[in-house]
Amino acid sequence: MELDPLLLSRIQFAFVVSFHAIFPVFTIGLASFIATLEALAFKTENPVWTRLSTFWTKVFAVVFGMGVVSGIVMSFQFGTNWSNFAQATANFIGPMLSYEVVTAFFLEAAFLGVLLFGRDKVPPGVHLLAAIMVAVGTFISSFWILSANSWMHTPQGVEFRDGVFHVLSWSEAIFNPSFPYRFAHMVVASFLTGSFVVAGVSAWYLLRGREVETNRKALSMCLWFLLLVAPLQAVIGDFHGLNTLEHQPVKVAAMEGNWETDTNVPLLLFALPDQDSQTNHFEVGIPGMASLILKHDVQGEVPGLELAPPEEQPPVALVFWSFRVMVGLGVLMIAFTLAGLFLRPGGRYATNRWFLNGLRLMSFTPFVAVLAGWFVTEIGRAPWLVYGMMTHAEGLTPSLTGGMALFTLIGYIVVYALVFSAGVYYLMRVLHDGMEAKDDTHESDHPKRPLSAAHVPFEFNEDVVRQGGY
Repeated sequence: MELDPLLLSRIQFAFVVSFHAIFPVFTIGLASFIATLEALAFKTENPVWTRLSTFWTKVFAVVFGMGVVSGIVMSFQFGTNWSNFAQATANFIGPMLSYEVVTAFFLEAAFLGVLLFGRDKVPPGVHLLAAIMVAVGTFISSFWILSANSWMHTPQGVEFRDGVFHVLSWSEAIFNPSFPYRFAHMVVASFLTGSFVVAGVSAWYLLRGREVETNRKALSMCLWFLLLVAPLQAVIGDFHGLNTLEHQPVKVAAMEGNWETDTNVPLLLFALPDQDSQTNHFEVGIPGMASLILKHDVQGEVPGLELAPPEEQPPVALVFWSFRVMVGLGVLMIAFTLAGLFLRPGGRYATNRWFLNGLRLMSFTPFVAVLAGWFVTEIGRAPWLVYGMMTHAEGLTPSLTGGMALFTLIGYIVVYALVFSAGVYYLMRVLHDGMEAKDDTHESDHPKRPLSAAHVPFEFNEDVVRQGGY
């Protein structure tokens, strides 16, 4: 059987990007949370905020390291698997990636050192500045990366001449039509991810009676913030969808599973798209709702996949179901934030076991939603690398063979499995120790001894012991 280098290269890049994406989407939100905690600690001098910041900074450091390791190889793939694309877009993509490194990565790396090791070595104001700079660095990084990615979806400010993209207007290329919506959507997704992870971990500690007041404060902060950003994401998603409808109507048609341009188009809750026969099977939908959402009119005309020939249509089933996974999880997130508001009187949000266990599970859902949204965005663009201007086949390295692509794909899977295993191991160590571990920075000359029950720095609770909390 002959191996297809194009398919394998697409799978490889999808795997690497998907693996990498879950880390920055968490660190962007977590960095802002840490900066907020540092600001509260600086203003109030309450040790609770300092303990929370110290703990979550350790988590941030581990995840940041995993993101750096997994992200370095992405740029190399442009040269190994997509050399035609790299050469054609070098005038724009090259500077964009360089700007990201110079303005963001160095900033994050330098101030992360101060944030991690400088608490007792620099003035509190400088430590707060370091936390803010790390958070700012994550936003700057996402700015350049998402601008470059958005340009591939809605290319502007360039001229394609002699097989090379020449930049005519940097402002138009950087601030291309889809960038503001894509950037806002990803930033809020990062806030959702960071907040749900912190809420889930805090709920896990509360169920075990560990650092109750501290974790109650963290959970309360997250629930208030989620009450704002979860509905906000739905609004931004709607604007992003309308922008996509304007510039990439075929992608929207795939998202909706709509084959023929028509009015009064239903919102399909369930369907089995059949790309060979250009139709759906077992449709279940709400009449007119897709037209209402996309055109704000029940009789609005929604484009169909018939706008593109079959060879220029994306894999409809993958786009269709990925979109429903993303939206379904978004609705679930809003439901949990409303449940937290309902349980707010009497502090039941921090004691209701059903709710706390639900939050533990919800801590994973933002990652799934982000990956599902990424699949919708990238798979829905197929077969285009630069939308309407360069296809995947045109951007592939000419000399690449299927065997070479398969070899590197297996290599990435093995190496990333090792990186992920090591990262998760150390992350679990940090979470297991929690905020109860002593600061050993001034105890290096003293031998470590296990804590006895008398030294446990939280309230002894018979119910917790019975449940295995210790």
